[in-house]
Amino acid sequence: MGLPDQPISLTPPQIAELHRQLTKMRHDINNHLSLVTASLELVRYRPEKSERMLATVAEQPPRIAEALLRFSAEFERALGITAP
Repeated sequence: MGLPDQPISLTPPQIAELHRQLTKMRHDINNHLSLVTASLELVRYRPEKSERMLATVAEQPPRIAEALLRFSAEFERALGITAP
């Protein structure tokens, strides 16, 4: 991982933007996990809905991964972290 050679500084607006993106990522991931939980609970009490709910559950991991990837890319860009 390529880290900056010198200390870096972030402006207050840059920090605010990173915080906004972190907040959005947490919100998105919590929403996806809530869908998983709700789907599993529905299947528990309404087994006939399992096929539809399985599809909902299966959609969530890629969405969570995408939210993490988007934030990670912006975080690394802001801090000057590059691939080796």
